Amino acid sequence: MSRTLAALLAATACAGSAVAQTATTTAVEAPLTLDDALASARANSPGVDAADAGVRASVAARTVAGLRPNPSVQGQLENVGGTGAYRGFAGSETTVGFSLPIETGGKRSARVAVADARIDRSRIVSVVALADLEQQVTELYVEAVSAERRLRVAREQSDIAVEGLRVARDRVMVGAASPIDQQRADVLAINARAAVERAERSVEVARANLSRVMGRPVTGPLDMVWFDGVSGPGPTLTPSADGTLALALARADVTTADAQVRLARANRIPDITLSAGARRLQATRDTAAVVGISIPLPLFNNGSAAIGQAKAERDQFAAQLRLARLDADRAIANAVADVANAATSARAANGPALAAALEAARIARIGYGQGKFDQIELLDAERTLAETRAAAIDSLVTYHNAVARLRRLTSPAPTTNPTGDPR
Repeated sequence: MSRTLAALLAATACAGSAVAQTATTTAVEAPLTLDDALASARANSPGVDAADAGVRASVAARTVAGLRPNPSVQGQLENVGGTGAYRGFAGSETTVGFSLPIETGGKRSARVAVADARIDRSRIVSVVALADLEQQVTELYVEAVSAERRLRVAREQSDIAVEGLRVARDRVMVGAASPIDQQRADVLAINARAAVERAERSVEVARANLSRVMGRPVTGPLDMVWFDGVSGPGPTLTPSADGTLALALARADVTTADAQVRLARANRIPDITLSAGARRLQATRDTAAVVGISIPLPLFNNGSAAIGQAKAERDQFAAQLRLARLDADRAIANAVADVANAATSARAANGPALAAALEAARIARIGYGQGKFDQIELLDAERTLAETRAAAIDSLVTYHNAVARLRRLTSPAPTTNPTGDPR
């Protein structure tokens, strides 16, 4: 007897040690939070890298736009290879000159204004890429967490089905139930095991998709506490689309189009090219200065067509800005309503509804085991519980995705820092 007692005490001590070690391991391995996933995705996103490269390209383009036109060196040899007095190089005239284009009408400052507008737009594109990435990562994280939750529920349902099969088998053996009860319970257990396998594959796929966008494998637990969190009632007033990324790109296009109109007007004014040089007369060995001025005549292309095109494009972007405002206001209003509705559904599905379904299934199991309920009532309670659990998870997924969409729609636009016209 003493040996048996000692063995039981040793086993209990070992079990307690194992539980303590497991608890310690779990405590050390913190869950991968959504913020961690977002930080990894930002650091490894090719889309964000591409947008940043676009900003650098726009900044370099501004430098190019601010450069003045290059001067030219000219050389000319006349009266060569003729006849008589102009045979050979006897009567040749050699001219070496220098020409300098002078831009008029503020073309340089207009080009820089266009480049500044494109820099601002490229910065907005960079922020848009980051906001899109955050929404994508959030949705993938929600998918991974919900897959984990569905796997846990599937395993619990499988355990319940196996226990139901055992109870049905025992009742059939004592003659308290029909063999059909055991067959039904067996079918439920088989389907429950298949559901577990499907859930396990869903978890693998969801984690793999999250790993791809993060740029590193997802091996640890996920933040289930965050997934269960549902905020209170949403905002009573719909946020305005002003100052958000939803309108920033459209407004940047209008600004760029205005700068293009200014550039088209500046290009309408002809530039002046000044030239100066020296000419050597071979016959007399004399040297003379040569000066000149060149102004193009706008006979066939006076720039009015380019101005008309630029104005039409500006009107087009202005109309698109108005349309974008309407679409953004409508999308934000719908997103606010979706968040509020999803929060209501999530609180109901994960609160009273789930508690009632759990209690009903528990009572049905006890009653069926005691012969007070038939199997049909038990199956109906179990089916209701499974549907309620699935609805609870779906409601949380809908809520978090709706919050991510609203956050994306109301993301603030970056403040622009125009560098101004060059001096």
